[in-house]
Amino acid sequence: MRNQQATKLIFDLSQPGRRATQFPESDVPVKPLADLLPADQLADQPPPLPEVTEADVVRHFVNLSQLNMSVDTHFYPLGSCTMKYNPKRHERWAKLPGIGDLHPYLDESRIQGMLAILYEMQELLGEIAGLPAVSLQPAAGAQGELTALLTAAAYFQDKGEDRKKVLFPASAHGTNPASAAIAGFDCVQLNSTVDGLVDMEELKANIDENTAVFMITNPNTVGLFEKEIAEISRLMHEAGGLVYIDGANMNAILGITRPGDFGGDMMHYNVHKTFTGPHGGGGPGSGPIAVRDFLGPYLPGPVLTKSEGADGEPYYSLTDPEKSIGRVRSFFGNVGILLRGYFYLRTLGPDGVREISEIAVLNANYLLAKLKDILPVPNGDRCMHEFVASAKILQKEKGISAMDVGKRLLDFGFHAPTVYFPLVVAEALMIEPTETESRATLDAFADAIRQIVAEEPEFLHQAPHSTMHSRPDDVAAARKPVLKWSAQSQ
Repeated sequence: MRNQQATKLIFDLSQPGRRATQFPESDVPVKPLADLLPADQLADQPPPLPEVTEADVVRHFVNLSQLNMSVDTHFYPLGSCTMKYNPKRHERWAKLPGIGDLHPYLDESRIQGMLAILYEMQELLGEIAGLPAVSLQPAAGAQGELTALLTAAAYFQDKGEDRKKVLFPASAHGTNPASAAIAGFDCVQLNSTVDGLVDMEELKANIDENTAVFMITNPNTVGLFEKEIAEISRLMHEAGGLVYIDGANMNAILGITRPGDFGGDMMHYNVHKTFTGPHGGGGPGSGPIAVRDFLGPYLPGPVLTKSEGADGEPYYSLTDPEKSIGRVRSFFGNVGILLRGYFYLRTLGPDGVREISEIAVLNANYLLAKLKDILPVPNGDRCMHEFVASAKILQKEKGISAMDVGKRLLDFGFHAPTVYFPLVVAEALMIEPTETESRATLDAFADAIRQIVAEEPEFLHQAPHSTMHSRPDDVAAARKPVLKWSAQSQ
C-alpha cells in the first residue's frame, strides 16, 4: 500500500512549532535585530518554510525517491541516451579524500594528483576518438556541440574565410541545429534516404564554398552506421569544410573504430552516458570535445599540459591554448563526472572498452529480432546499439499508439523507450538496451511488449494504471508550468 505521505508536499506536512534541529544558546549579545543588521536587510515576516521534524523530512524524501524510476531500480531502454548502470565503486572513489573535497581555487601545485587524473582522461579520450586535441570543459553534450562549433568559427575566421552554412541530416538530434544557430551559422537540413542514411546526392548539391561544417551522428539516430562516412568526409574536406561527429552514440563503436579515422574533425563525448555517471533531470553531465591538431589552438582554456618538474617528476599545468575561444564553463568543467568516467575506463582497460560496444550491439540486435514481427523496424533487420521500431501498424489496425505502449510499460516496471523521435519514423519507439542488461531482462521486456500489443486499446489509452498520476496534460504543463510552490497556488 502506497504511503499517503508520498502524495503530499512537505509544506502540507507542516505543523506550527515542529522542529528538526536544536540550536545551542546564542552567545551573541541580546539586542534588537535592527541594532545588528541594516534595516533594509530585515524582512517584515520570516520566510514561510515548512515546520517539520527530522523524521518528517527523511520519510518525505525517501517516499518521493521510491516513486521514481532510475537505472538502479528499473530497466531504462531510453533510445539515444545510453542510460546504463553506474558501478558503485566508481561513485565511492570519486568521493575519496583528496579527490572529492578539493577546492577549485587551490593552486595547481597543491592538486597535482587531481590534474594527473584529468590529464590522463584527456589523453584517453583523444586516443578513443582518434583526435589528439581535447578540452574537458563543456558540461554536457549540447554545450560540447556549441563549443566545437565556436572552435570551428574561430578557425575559419582566423583563416579569413566567412563560411556560414552548417549541414545536418533530418534525423539529427535537435541540439545540432540549435547549437549551430547559437554559434552564428545558418542551418540547412538534408533529407535521409529510405534506408535511413545520408542522401549523398542531396549532400553534394548543398556543399559549396560557404559550407563550414557537416554535423552527423555516426552510428546515426536510427541505429545504423553511415556506410558512406569516408566519402562524406572526403567531399567536405575537398570543399574546405569540417566534419563534426555527434558522440551521443559512441557506445556502439568504442575500441572498434574511431571518428578521427573515418574522417571526423571534431566530436563531443557524453561522458555521463558512454562512460557512466548518474544523470537525468537536467544534469549532471560532461561533454568534452576532441578535435584535430590544427583546431587545438582554438580550444577553450584551460587545457592540461604535462612537463618535467624541478624534481624530475611530471608536472601538470592548466594552460590556455594560443588562440583560445575563451572559457565556456566555470572552473574546469564537471570534474565529478569526468572522474567517474576515468575510473570506468581504467577498470575496463582496452579490451573491456571494446567489449562494451560488442555487447551493446548484441543486446540491441537480440531485442530487435524478438520484437520486429509485432513492432516493425523500418530501417533494416540489423542495427548498432539501438533501433527504431514503429507502432504505425498498431495505430492503423487497433488504434494503439507508441505513447500507449510506452505508458503501459510503466505498469510492468520498465521505463518507456524514447517515443516519437526521430521524426523520420512514424510512431517511433527508439530502444537502446545498453550492455549492462542481462538476457533475462531483455526477455522480460520483450514479453511485456507482446502482452501490451494484445491488450484492449481502451485499456491502453488509460495507462499507466499503477502510478500516482496516469497521463498529465502535457500541453497545459508546457504552456502553463508551475515551477515552484507558493501559498497562493494552494
